[in-house]
Amino acid sequence: MSQPFDPAQLREGSPHPRGSTCVDGGVNFAIFSAHATKVEVCIYDDAGTTEIGRVTLPEYTDEVWHGFVPGLGPGTRYGYRVHGPYEPLAGHRFNPNKLLMDPYARAHVGELVWGPELFGYIVGHPDGDLSYDERDSAPFVPKCVVVDSRFEWKQPAAVRVPWDRTIVYETHVRGFTKQHPAVPEHLRGTFAGLAHDAVIEHIRGLGVTSVELLPIHTFLNQPFLTEKTLTNFWGYDTIGFFAADPRYFAEPVIDEFKAMVDRFHQAGLEVILDVVYNHTPEGNEMGPTLSFKGIDNASYYRLMPSDGEEMGPRYYINDTGTGNTLNLSHPRVLQMVNDSLRYWVTEMHVDGFRFDLATILGREPHGFDEGGGFLDSCRQDPVLSSVKLIAEPWDCGPGGYQVGGFPPGWAEWNDHFRDTVKSYWKGDENSVPALGQCLTASGDKFNHRGRRPWASVNFISAHDGFTLADLVSYNEKHNDANGEGNRDGHGDNRSWNCGAEGPTDDAEINALRARQQRNMLATLLLSQGTPMLLAGDEFGRTQQGNNNAYCQDNAISWVDWSLPESPAGASLMRFVQQLTHLRATLPVLRRGRFLNGDWNEALGVKDVTWLNPASEEMDSEHWDDPHLRCFGMLLDGKAPVSGIKRRAADVTVLLVFNAWEGAVEFTLPPREDGVAWTAVLDTAAKTHELQTDPPENDSPAEYQPGDVYVVTGRSLLMFTAPAA
Repeated sequence: MSQPFDPAQLREGSPHPRGSTCVDGGVNFAIFSAHATKVEVCIYDDAGTTEIGRVTLPEYTDEVWHGFVPGLGPGTRYGYRVHGPYEPLAGHRFNPNKLLMDPYARAHVGELVWGPELFGYIVGHPDGDLSYDERDSAPFVPKCVVVDSRFEWKQPAAVRVPWDRTIVYETHVRGFTKQHPAVPEHLRGTFAGLAHDAVIEHIRGLGVTSVELLPIHTFLNQPFLTEKTLTNFWGYDTIGFFAADPRYFAEPVIDEFKAMVDRFHQAGLEVILDVVYNHTPEGNEMGPTLSFKGIDNASYYRLMPSDGEEMGPRYYINDTGTGNTLNLSHPRVLQMVNDSLRYWVTEMHVDGFRFDLATILGREPHGFDEGGGFLDSCRQDPVLSSVKLIAEPWDCGPGGYQVGGFPPGWAEWNDHFRDTVKSYWKGDENSVPALGQCLTASGDKFNHRGRRPWASVNFISAHDGFTLADLVSYNEKHNDANGEGNRDGHGDNRSWNCGAEGPTDDAEINALRARQQRNMLATLLLSQGTPMLLAGDEFGRTQQGNNNAYCQDNAISWVDWSLPESPAGASLMRFVQQLTHLRATLPVLRRGRFLNGDWNEALGVKDVTWLNPASEEMDSEHWDDPHLRCFGMLLDGKAPVSGIKRRAADVTVLLVFNAWEGAVEFTLPPREDGVAWTAVLDTAAKTHELQTDPPENDSPAEYQPGDVYVVTGRSLLMFTAPAA
């Protein structure tokens, strides 16, 4: 608090904007509730432990309660008590004994302490959630903080990397720097640690463009985790959509987040936030009352329709699998989410969002609707339509799998790419036709309504599932550390341990594992679409076979920074740098139009040609061969790059894939100009140096059209030919 306040000086204030806003020597409070009868603001001391004043908001305008309190300022700790009917059967769960967190709070202080006082009903009562608990929850909940939004940006202009040049790098604020030797110990695991020069240098050096952070909004640890001395490490349980979690600050000032974004922007890197607007940690009817449930349960959540005595608004629609579903069909809830997104763009300068369980956000009462309110609002909003919007296009509800179903302007995680690439390099039969689609940005799913190849966000590993190194080291998940008897986590990993489960001293197995990692990385970074790389995969990070490390705030999840110093890790990292360099310098690898393989009669060119090992164009007999493992993909640099019927003058690229265990002889295709093919990449090579900086007197190998190249078993090759 800046100074003592006098509740007698209370004024009407304004219903706009929502939340707590410093203005004219005081703070304006505004909170939406359509069904409340009274709203109180409780003011706390600097420690957030003692209530020093309480104010009843005097005005109610358009279902928004508001009031202005002179004398308050930045740093004020507060919470709400909201009065109204406690009628669970009608969907109302008001209980003013429960201190509530402001949905629009910009910062929080203190930790949530689980106890029966947090619940609106009496835990253990025979009537369950129909009972009413009168105990005060204030000592157990975090307090909201009034903030000063002023900040001097060194790089105020947005980075805005074009989609066709985007390479996403997914990481975790805490896990990425917790063991980084160059980061001072007190900064490790924080926004300040992520902004350290050594961290920025590593990320920039990889050639990625956009850092996607796992959820940083204020989140909670659920009781079942704390009871097992585990934690909600990933953070997918947001309770505050406008605030960064206090655990990620070295100092409790939101400027630290802004300084991190500013530093990334100075380095030319985008910052993308993984956001969770689909549910909250308040759970179902047996969950706690922390914020939304006590402010206006019937508005904020999707409740069951009345169906006799069995169902009704006492219960929650659970399309998220977490107990509740946020109701974005309600205009005020939709407004809150959009206000939150705009805040992070305009005030915090982030460059885009990845939406967890995004199908939820497109749901209306009748199901998923690509013309639903939220998706329409993003398309027309001048702020949100200018940043990157990435959907995780599935949820747990009916019709929840919607890959390719989002509207223009959106990119989507493409799990079809992930599963297909894994299956192909594992050696599964009948995987080549699906791989062909994936290599060309899954046009079968995304090529409609003018969408572009970048709409397919391709990935092989992400926070959820095996790391790349574990994908080639384990046949089975090993999640025993999670305390769930290894029952959690996905069972269909499409992994292959190459002959031994887990770490081994067998040199042949380790060599094969290294090559398989290179194969999948090359497939990812040389495919059409937008590639996403999981942090640490560039040098072989392992989670010891855990494919669901959501609760592991320890060495299982933390990036091991000794790996880049090892010969294997350093070699793999150089290989990734080579791939990102090739992608950046060869436009044919990131076309803005979907490749369709049609012959352009006027220009005498075909954008993509599929070849068998004899360099013959593949036909249906080849595609239908379940045993096909080796094939070529010829990307002609002369193919038009836009709707203008004009030849391009880009380098032509030949990619050769061989998932067969043995060597295959591949005939290099003819060239109309007779120009030689240059061998640029071979995942079977023992060393990996950037082709642009070869050792002195060491020129890339050249091969004539018609030459036969022996392709090592389980390897990927790349050849280039200059423009004619």
